[in-house]
Amino acid sequence: MAEGENKLKLYSYWKSSCSFRIRIALNLKGLEYQYIPVNLLKGEQFSPEFQKLNPIGYVPVLVDGDMIISDSFAIFMVYLEEKYPQHPLLPSDLAKKALNFQAANIVSSSIQPLQNLAVLKYIEEKVSPDEKIPWTKFHIEKGFEALEKLLKDHAGKYATGDEVSMADLFLAPQILAGIERFNVDMAKFPLLSRLNEAYSELPEFQNAKPENQPDAPSA
Repeated sequence: MAEGENKLKLYSYWKSSCSFRIRIALNLKGLEYQYIPVNLLKGEQFSPEFQKLNPIGYVPVLVDGDMIISDSFAIFMVYLEEKYPQHPLLPSDLAKKALNFQAANIVSSSIQPLQNLAVLKYIEEKVSPDEKIPWTKFHIEKGFEALEKLLKDHAGKYATGDEVSMADLFLAPQILAGIERFNVDMAKFPLLSRLNEAYSELPEFQNAKPENQPDAPSA
């Protein structure tokens, strides 16, 4: 990987599950990158500088030379898989590829957006602070139930077989968030619990975890 100006730049927040997905992908593909922290709690995503990169103010954003790509789906699908095809993370089999999209979409459309900081802040202010965790757990568990049903006849060592694929990159951060941030009872989700154990054995996943990022608070 070229050094200096040609190095990939990842604008990330340590606790962001969307950024977590891309950190895993970059690690699996063996791509070096410069980590640029964006403190969401301090509102740095609303700065004029960051708004030029992503007008909606979300992380992650990947910069590769003159290319600026935001949204984890776009970064992963449209860019990383096309430009950096080493260690492909989408199966060539059409049915398995579609299954990966389905699993990833449950996470990215039906779970994660309902637990992000902006939504939880809105619920706290407009409804009640006491409703934040019940709201989040309801939507996480609804999504986890769907994922258990979707993957039960297809999972191998990992979500859709015996090779790490796109679905795993979306599942791993969401499962971890469910356990560590929202106290989801994983006994109800044996398949996802088994996958979480498998992910814990992969250094590319472990190195991407929130607590291992440079902007994570010191213990």
